Amino acid sequence: MKIYRFLSAEDTSAFCHKVSDALSKGWDLHGSPAYAYDAGAGVMRCGQAVTKEIAGSYSPDMKLGEQ
Repeated sequence: MKIYRFLSAEDTSAFCHKVSDALSKGWDLHGSPAYAYDAGAGVMRCGQAVTKEIAGSYSPDMKLGEQ
């Protein structure tokens, strides 16, 4: 089964580390990254979808970050 996550954060090195951590745990990039201005916070935000093949069935109770 394939699971999906969307990682997002401010445009800092912490976001790059978040994506790199997911890749090191077997997640694959899915599509292009997103980049947008958050007017409320006054910062740029990044986003990246990732997917991963896992055994088992989907449940809404899954902790996707722990997969």
